[in-house]
Amino acid sequence: MTVKVIVTDMDGTFLSDAKEYDRERFLAQFAQLQQRGIEFVVASGNQYYQLISFFPEVRDAISYVAENGALVYEHGKELFHGELTQHESQIVIGELLKDPTLNFVACGLESAYVSDNAPEAFIELMSKHYYRLKRIKDYGEINDKLFKFSLNLPDEQIPLLIDALHVSLDGVMKPVASGFGFIDLIIPGLHKANGITRLLKRWNLSPQDCVTIGDSGNDAEMLKMAHYSFAMGNAGENIKAIARYTTDDNNHHGALNVIQAVLDKTPPFNEYQ
Repeated sequence: MTVKVIVTDMDGTFLSDAKEYDRERFLAQFAQLQQRGIEFVVASGNQYYQLISFFPEVRDAISYVAENGALVYEHGKELFHGELTQHESQIVIGELLKDPTLNFVACGLESAYVSDNAPEAFIELMSKHYYRLKRIKDYGEINDKLFKFSLNLPDEQIPLLIDALHVSLDGVMKPVASGFGFIDLIIPGLHKANGITRLLKRWNLSPQDCVTIGDSGNDAEMLKMAHYSFAMGNAGENIKAIARYTTDDNNHHGALNVIQAVLDKTPPFNEYQ
C-alpha cells in the first residue's frame, strides 16, 4: 500500500499555537512529495483566501478542502462549492439572531460577512480566519452563495449550544466543534471527508491511499475514512480514539513529522512498501 495523498488540518495541527510552521522544512518535504507524485491537501474550517496565504510559494500546487468541506479547490481551480437556498439561509440567520449574545459570521463564495454591531474583538478574531470579511448592517442584504456559518464562544458554553443547534437546525445545518472556541454550522454531509472524496475521485484514488492528520471534532469524518489516520498529541481523547495513530503535538511539528515518516518509509509506512 503506497501513500498517494496527505491531508492535514491547519489550526491545532499543521500550525503551531503561534499560527506558524517550519516553512523551510515543509518546502523541502513538499518538493519530495511532488517528485513522488504524492498530493498534498489542506482541509480546514477556514476560508480559502486565508489558507492560500500560508503557502505563497506553492499555493496552486496544493489542493484545499476549505470551509469544512463546503469549498474544494484542486490546484488553483474551484472544483466544488456547497450552497444553501435563500430560505435555508433565512432559517439559520433567524435562529442565530434569537440570542442577542451570539456573534457569528456568514460564509459565502465571494466573502464572509459579519454584523456591524458585533464587538470589535470578535471582528478582529474572525478577520484572522476570514481574510475576506465584510461588515454589513443587515444579514438580509447579503447577495452571495452561503454555505457555512461560524461562531466563537467560551469553551464551556460549546456543548450546550451544539446540542441546542442540533435540534433547532435539524436537517438544515449541522453544528461541529472546530477547536479554539469555534463552532461551525455546515451543510449536512458537506464535511471534510466529503471534500476529500471529491478529490480522490478526480485522482482515481481511494481512502486506502490517504493519510489524514487532525485534532478536532470537525476532523472526525476524515480520520475515520483514511487508512493512515493520525491524531495530534494535543487532540482530545475522543479524537485520539477515532484515529489509528498519534503524532507529536502542534507545537512540536507533529504534522511535519508524519510527512517525514511517509518520505522515509518509517513506521507505520513500512507495512506494505
